[in-house]
Amino acid sequence: MEDDLASEDDILLHSEKAFHNAAKRNDTGKMLELIRKGVDIKATNKVDRKALHWAAGAGSEDAVRLLLEHDTELDNADSFGMSPLLLAAWFGHLKILKILVSSGAKLNCENKNGLNLLHCAAQRGHIHILEYIMEDLEDVRLDRVDKSGKTAFHLAAEHGQLEVTEYLIGMGCAHDLKDKDDNTALHLAAKHGHLEVLQKILETEENINARNIDGLTALHLSVDGGHYDCVRLLIEAHCNVNEVTNRNLTALHIAARRGLEKEVRMLVEARVRVDSVDSVSDSSSSVIGSVNHTTALHLAVLNNYTEIVKILIDAECDLDVIDERLQTALHIAAEHGRLNIAELILIAGINLKLLDKGKTSLDIAARSNHVNVVDMIIKADRFYKWEQEGKVNRSEFLMGKNITFKQDHQQETQHIRSILWKLATKQLKNGEWRRLAQHWDFTDAHIRAIENEWTGTKSYKDHGHRMLLIWLHGVLIAEENPVKSLYEGLIGISRMDLAESMRQQANADPNNPKRCATM
Repeated sequence: MEDDLASEDDILLHSEKAFHNAAKRNDTGKMLELIRKGVDIKATNKVDRKALHWAAGAGSEDAVRLLLEHDTELDNADSFGMSPLLLAAWFGHLKILKILVSSGAKLNCENKNGLNLLHCAAQRGHIHILEYIMEDLEDVRLDRVDKSGKTAFHLAAEHGQLEVTEYLIGMGCAHDLKDKDDNTALHLAAKHGHLEVLQKILETEENINARNIDGLTALHLSVDGGHYDCVRLLIEAHCNVNEVTNRNLTALHIAARRGLEKEVRMLVEARVRVDSVDSVSDSSSSVIGSVNHTTALHLAVLNNYTEIVKILIDAECDLDVIDERLQTALHIAAEHGRLNIAELILIAGINLKLLDKGKTSLDIAARSNHVNVVDMIIKADRFYKWEQEGKVNRSEFLMGKNITFKQDHQQETQHIRSILWKLATKQLKNGEWRRLAQHWDFTDAHIRAIENEWTGTKSYKDHGHRMLLIWLHGVLIAEENPVKSLYEGLIGISRMDLAESMRQQANADPNNPKRCATM
C-alpha cells in the first residue's frame, strides 16, 4: 500500500500515524518494524506533537526508552508549549519523568500559559511528582508564577487538590500571594467550592476578608458559586458578612440575585445588613451582577424569588427603599405582576404614596394591566386607612386570622359574591358603580386604576364587579354586616329598589348568621 496521508485533515503519513499510535500503547515491536522501514520518528502532527510526546504522556516506558535511542531532541514543545517532560508531569508518570531528566531534558521548561513542572503536578494533584521535584531536583522556586500570576499553591486550591495543598503549605509556600486578578488561593478555593481545601487554607490564618481586583472576597465568590458549605465555613470562621465589592455589593445581593434561599437565610442569621444598596457604575467591569442602587429585596422581587422576599421581610428589611429608578420593591412587583410577592409586601406594610417618576405602585400596576395586583393594592390602601383611624388593629387582627388581599374564593362568601356579580353585571347602570364606590370612600386614584382595564363597551360591568369585591373584602375584615352595608350604600345612591331586593336575596342565604332587617 502506498504510504500517503493518513486522512484528508491529517499531515501525517499512514506509517507515521501508525508509529505515533504504537508509541501511545507502548508497542515497541510495531515501532521497531516501522523504524526498519524508514519511518520518520520525529514526524509531528498538526499540533506539533511527535511520538516522544505521545509516549511520555501515555506513560509508555519502553517506548520512551526506544525513542531516546533514536531521538535526542528532548525539549521540543507542541503547539500548546508542552514538552515531553511537562506531559509526563501533567499525567503523573514519575518513571518517565526520571528517564527524561536523566537523559538531559531541560528542567525550567514552561508551556504557553507559563506552567512549569511544579504547576503541572500541583494542578493535577500528583503528589509523588511534587515530592520528586522538590526533593531531587535543584533550583526549584516554590512560588514561581505562571502567566496569570498563579503559583502552584493557587492552582492546587483552584482545582481542589487537598493533598497537594497540604504538601505545599508544609513546604513553606507563601499563602497570601495574589494572581493578576488579585485572587489569593483562598479566593480560588471558595470560588470553586473546594470545602476541604478552603478549610486547610483557613488554618494558615490567611486574610479571610482579602479583596480581589473587583473587591470580591472569598465569601462573595462562594455565594456566587452556590457553595453552601463553603459559605457556612467562612461565616463560622468570622468573615465580614458585610464586606462590599467595588460596586458596594454585599454577599446578600449576590445570593438574592441568584435565588439562593439557604444562603440568604444564613447571611441574615449572621446579621448581614439587609438594607445595603449597591452603587451605580459603568458596565465595563467584570464584577458580579448589575447595579442600580438596589437592595437585596429589589433583586429578589425582580427575579420573582418569593421565599427570599419572605425571609427579608421577616428580617424587617426597609420596604420603602427606592432604587435608581425611584422604585420600591412594590413598584417592581406591580410592574411585573408578581402577585404573591406583592401580597407579602402589602401585608408587611409599605408607604403606597411613594412615587416612581410621578407614579404610585397602584398607577404602575394599572398601566401594566395587572388587575389582580391593582385590586390587592386598593384593598391594602383601604386597610391602612382604617388602621390609622383605629378601626382595625393589625397586631390583634394578625393574631386571630391570616390576612390576605387576594381574590376571595371562600365557600362561606359564595352566596354574597354571586349576588354582587348579579348586581354589577345586570342591575347597576353605567356610572352607578362609581357613585357607590365614592359613597364607600374609594379614592379617585382607586377608581381610575379600576377603570384602566378595558374589556369592551360594557367594561363598566367588570369595573363594578371588581369594586364590589374589594368593598366586600374590607367589610369582612372590619367584621361589619355586609348585607347592612350594601343596603345602606344602595340607599345612598338612591337605588331603594335595588337595596330592598339585595337585602332579601342576601338574607336568603341560610349560612349567613348576619341578617339585615329592613331599615
